[in-house]
Amino acid sequence: MRRTMARAREDLSVIVARDPSIRSRAEALLHPALPALWTHRLAHVLYTRGHRQIARLLAYLARAATGGIEIHPGARLGRRVFIDHGAAVVVGETAEIGDDVTLYHQVTLGAVGWWRDGRREPGTRRHPVVGDRAVIGTGAIVLGPVTVGADVLVGAGSLVLSDVPPGARVMAPTAAIVLRPRTEERENREDRGNGTDRKDQENHEDQGNGTDREDLEDADRLLRALATSGCW
Repeated sequence: MRRTMARAREDLSVIVARDPSIRSRAEALLHPALPALWTHRLAHVLYTRGHRQIARLLAYLARAATGGIEIHPGARLGRRVFIDHGAAVVVGETAEIGDDVTLYHQVTLGAVGWWRDGRREPGTRRHPVVGDRAVIGTGAIVLGPVTVGADVLVGAGSLVLSDVPPGARVMAPTAAIVLRPRTEERENREDRGNGTDRKDQENHEDQGNGTDREDLEDADRLLRALATSGCW
């Protein structure tokens, strides 16, 4: 009991330390990640002892109560794990998370798919291992039995499909910034375009008129030649 209370106080202190919007342990009691972590610890004990159905029921209830934090009872979580916001976080059955790890919302630590996992040996790890003090950014996806080393930073929106060495940084491409032209610039472009179109049209008309005149002159010369040669 004393150990459980010590872990609970540790969890509250971590929330206060890593979430600037939380200013006290009392306020940390309402953090969405807290019931997910506490319920998972109980569910994991039941799962390892063979009470799989009760463990999965607890995980399901925790998911409903926390707005979508889904941690499989078989996953192993270290101490002082912090899940910020928590919406749509998924942690698979054979995933392992080290100490002092931070997960932001919409993080997935999943498998690559049943069509490949079904061919693995029974008991083989299918999900990632995350080292101590790693930070997994918003919307990051880590798939398969890969290892994310200690002190790794996985940036928001990244897709990780291979091992990441300790201390590395994984960053997704940032969005390109495209500036829209101002209204005056668009109008000037349209005016220039209309002027160019008018000039092109006039040039085409001039060319067409010139061609017609040349054809008439050729026909007139031909008629004169035929008339003077007595062909009529």
